[in-house]
Amino acid sequence: MCICQRYTGVVTDRTDPLAACTGFEWDDANAVKNRERHQVTTDEAESVFFHESLIVRGDVRHSRREKRYYALGQTSAGRRLFVAFTIRSSLLRVISVRDMNRKERDAYAKHETEAGA
Repeated sequence: MCICQRYTGVVTDRTDPLAACTGFEWDDANAVKNRERHQVTTDEAESVFFHESLIVRGDVRHSRREKRYYALGQTSAGRRLFVAFTIRSSLLRVISVRDMNRKERDAYAKHETEAGA
């Protein structure tokens, strides 16, 4: 498994949070919540991390108990998603996933333009 390493965005400690990730871990309740509220499957959410046009940022506001991040990316079908996640051991644990809002879509489009994606 190879999570895409080519992305832009500075995380708070300037290390690559995805470098040591070897897979995904899902809380069953979160997976159901994301499917019911946002119509996003676990496969769709995971596919975001395998595309080169990926933005990852540290989520300082939600990092009180554990370090959290968010990603802006698109699925293999082109759906643009916002993914909130943390890393436990070497597993990426998705907390929440939904369609990007307008501000996030604009930031992502700007990133794609600058990256030449």
